[in-house]
Amino acid sequence: MDANAVKKPGPGFSFLLDFGPLLAFFIAFKVANGPFIATGVFMVAIVIAVIVSLLKLGRVSPMLWISAVLVVGAGAITIWLRDPRYIQMKPTIIYAAFSILLFGGLLAGKPLLKHVFHLAFEGLTDTGWMKLSLNWALFFGAMAVLNEVLRHWLSFDTWLSVKVWGITILSLLFAFANIPMLLRHGFTVPDAKDDTPPIPPASQG
Repeated sequence: MDANAVKKPGPGFSFLLDFGPLLAFFIAFKVANGPFIATGVFMVAIVIAVIVSLLKLGRVSPMLWISAVLVVGAGAITIWLRDPRYIQMKPTIIYAAFSILLFGGLLAGKPLLKHVFHLAFEGLTDTGWMKLSLNWALFFGAMAVLNEVLRHWLSFDTWLSVKVWGITILSLLFAFANIPMLLRHGFTVPDAKDDTPPIPPASQG
């Protein structure tokens, strides 16, 4: 068996790394009935996700690194100041950062998603990469604005429920909405047994 094939994550494993820490955050909040213990659990969970990625894949994706740094940083400030607004601001920061990076790459004529997901979206043309990067740049920008609206108008409990379930489902739907465009621009699913194409991790935000 090719060693590289073993190191290549399936979409289910990648989604678990992305969604697992957020789900742990949600469950801990419901059990502890408070944001501070839940924030600590979130911090520990995302560090575990980084370690698992290193052990299983031999690497950590740039998006997971960024998310982990922000979760630990914002989480520490949240617990120290006893103010949950800081952990709520983390999605805004990460979505805005991804959006700015992708738009910057597009302005330079370089679709940055290609450098991260070139093995996952085999056969995708340069035009396809540009369109995919633009779509996700717009999506991440919209998510940053949406998170700011939600955290100002909703209780922490409701905000977290919307974040875990609503935003995650919305991200998956958006990812699947891109499939027809990807197929038109050369993308082919590598394994016929797996009809779920890999998607950029948006649930980490």
